Amino acid sequence: MLLGIDVGNTNITVGIFDGGKLLGTFRLTTKQTCTSDEYGMYIKTLMRERFDSPIEIDGCIISSVVPNLMHSLTSAIIKYFDIRPIIVGPGLKTGIRINIDNPKEVGADKIVDAVAAHEIYGGNCIVIDFGTATTFDLLAADGTYHSGVIAPGIQISARALSEKAAKLPEIELRMPKTIISKNTVEAMQAGVLYGYIGACRHIIGKLKEESGMKNVLVIATGGLGKIIADELPEIDIYDNALILKGLAILYEKNRGN
Repeated sequence: MLLGIDVGNTNITVGIFDGGKLLGTFRLTTKQTCTSDEYGMYIKTLMRERFDSPIEIDGCIISSVVPNLMHSLTSAIIKYFDIRPIIVGPGLKTGIRINIDNPKEVGADKIVDAVAAHEIYGGNCIVIDFGTATTFDLLAADGTYHSGVIAPGIQISARALSEKAAKLPEIELRMPKTIISKNTVEAMQAGVLYGYIGACRHIIGKLKEESGMKNVLVIATGGLGKIIADELPEIDIYDNALILKGLAILYEKNRGN
């Protein structure tokens, strides 16, 4: 079975695959201070709790946007699973051509999302990943990555309000029943989420307009993406496991190399 690991700025998402089928997922908080033993034990323990029968892992692939923890995490996989993981980075076969000024600037997570969108959904597409930052990536039907837009994530936007305005509280990120708010919390929820919906609609429209692409499929992913996808008709598909599926595809393209 395959262990797919996506290291983000906030969470580490782990997926277990059997023959390309995603059996289950779990998350760890991203901590750059963890040792290889801590990472190894966390992953082993969560696997035991999640599955009734023992899971035999024979492959691993990792994408990361947090370089400082990669030594500990890679060492954990080698020590606790006796596997040398594939790391998403330069030299990997992806099937994606990067058409920007400096291809090395494109994060591993964006590459993996692009691979999954291209292989699973095909056609011209915009991939929106709602993470710590929200990214919008434009991908042509032939697998060419043309552009990326990076915006502050939803949680960053909400946190900025409570941290920078002394009388504003921290809020739960959920859609208010109406934008006509009757209290401070609902007013903040409306401002952050309806404002975010408007921003997403405009960015999607501008990407379609300036690229000149026709029949563009808009795919959303990321934990908080469901809130926006439910309210924004411009989003065609919400696939929360997109990056894990992309990792499994990349593993098959590069295993044994």
